[in-house]
Amino acid sequence: MSRRDESLPLSGSVWRTSTHSGGNNECLQVADAHHEFLPVRDSKFPGGPTLAFPRAAWTAFVAHLR
Repeated sequence: MSRRDESLPLSGSVWRTSTHSGGNNECLQVADAHHEFLPVRDSKFPGGPTLAFPRAAWTAFVAHLR
């Protein structure tokens, strides 16, 4: 389950893009600044909405992709 939560303190977060990205600016970015949730955003719209996934759910999702 994901949620859009505008109350997560994201200012000062360091966002990263996968090293497997093609560099065409059509990527997801993640920030590791939070313990409970992993914020995810679209690299084309860094000021746009952010989804926050529970860390366990994100880890399972990435493991499934591999």
